[in-house]
Amino acid sequence: MTLIKPLGPELEEYVRDESRTVGEAETISFPTGEDEVRDVLRDLHAASVPVTVQGARTGLAAGAVPHGGHVLNLSRMDKVLGLRRDEDGTYCLRVQPGVVLANLRKALANKAVPTAGWADEDLRVLDEMYAGPEQFFPTDPTETSACIGGMVACNASGARSYGYGPVRPHVSALRVVLADGDVVALRRGQVHACGRTLRLSTEGGRELSLDLPTYAMPATKNASGYYVADDMDALDLFVGSDGTLGVVTEVELALMAAPAVVWGVSCFFESEKAALDFTVAVRPALGHAAAVEYFDAGALTILRAQRRNSAAFASLPAVDERFACCVYVELDCADEDEAAAELFAIGDAMAAAGASEADTWVARTDVDRECQRFFRHAVPESVNMLIDERRRTDPAITKLGSDMSVPDERLHDVIDLYRSTLAEAGLESAAWGHIGNNHLHVNVLPRDSADFAAGKELFSRWAAEVTRMGGAVSAEHGVGKIKRGFLETMYGLEHIREMARLKLELDPAGQLGRGNLFGEELLDAMAGLSAEPGLDEKGGECA
Repeated sequence: MTLIKPLGPELEEYVRDESRTVGEAETISFPTGEDEVRDVLRDLHAASVPVTVQGARTGLAAGAVPHGGHVLNLSRMDKVLGLRRDEDGTYCLRVQPGVVLANLRKALANKAVPTAGWADEDLRVLDEMYAGPEQFFPTDPTETSACIGGMVACNASGARSYGYGPVRPHVSALRVVLADGDVVALRRGQVHACGRTLRLSTEGGRELSLDLPTYAMPATKNASGYYVADDMDALDLFVGSDGTLGVVTEVELALMAAPAVVWGVSCFFESEKAALDFTVAVRPALGHAAAVEYFDAGALTILRAQRRNSAAFASLPAVDERFACCVYVELDCADEDEAAAELFAIGDAMAAAGASEADTWVARTDVDRECQRFFRHAVPESVNMLIDERRRTDPAITKLGSDMSVPDERLHDVIDLYRSTLAEAGLESAAWGHIGNNHLHVNVLPRDSADFAAGKELFSRWAAEVTRMGGAVSAEHGVGKIKRGFLETMYGLEHIREMARLKLELDPAGQLGRGNLFGEELLDAMAGLSAEPGLDEKGGECA
């Protein structure tokens, strides 16, 4: 019985994601294993049917929203497949792409990882892991219902990316099914490019030679387009590729020992300048900060209103009206003495910024930390509720959220840019996010269609200015369909063509992730211009 089914009205939820963007598709499938993924792709390959890969659909860049063709939904590929221990002692957990982050966290914390079908050696390693320090997977996107495959697709990060980076360095192996059903298996450290030429072997016996784009990645937090560098690890190309190069069917995650002591410190400031000065001062003073997060005056105003008006938010702490913003620091330490020393450093940095260490909220217990976590996550949830209410009056508007980052030395500059241009345009906004990485989500809150149009125009302006500052137009959400115009602003048309050419070397008909990263017209034109050369035609010196 074929896995491919018509996508009728009863399945209409699968043409949208958390970006609130709506697409269209003719068919859908829900494979449960790699063999079924390969069968579906082989069936669709001959007719060059577009394929959009989905997981939990929590993305904010519309990468999982289909533009015609077929939806390949991997949410039922949700098994934990095994465990090994690397030579350096790292525990590496193999999972299918549909495993949900929240479920994985819970299983690791409770030492209850599901083991159905595991080999005896994997079970032995699991017993060894349980006997030692608690292990965890540190990547921390706001939406914990995200699945691992989706996190890999956009190189997700989240609050703890300040200390632990995005998902990329925590991926130790991948299995990727190409558009024609062939498979590439990659393990970190085993296959590297030679300069900007990358050679891959498929399990079907093909030898592929890929021309990597020639652009230089910005020296900042970045999830904009394909990751490329001289002599890069092959695995890194597929992490953050927005579902355009292949279908990830298995991910091996490198776990870490959980910190023994976790303290959260919310620092309140009467001016934004003081908060920025504090951030600049505290970063070099801390050795164990996992997160450095920000909430501006607009975000705090929304939280105060929610606390007053909604019973669901009544447990939020009261924030004094004199405070204009908040910087949250999470400390992951080996013991309480280490955490106390970090806390004193935070106090010193507050004093240097003209603020008082008395204006802090320190959470040392699980209960207090959970309250702080609710405080942090209530901001985007509240903004979504506000926009959904406004859409009842004007359905054309949606929330407009930026995802841009700049180098350390440009933090004050980019905040000045945001403030001056928002004021000039007369737009309502709220900003929050990863100030430790100079990466804020500035959200324009349109009141009508005119605000919505003005906000989109402003984002285009920001993309150009952030690029001039040496930054990235997407730091963690990926590009998807929503931000592909910004990608051209960041890299220029010729480098976009290099990315498209690389895609077509792996996916000659341009089937996978239609509309992600590139306009479909560009991809179709390039696909029809010339056949891609093979390995022998390219030559070169690398083995």
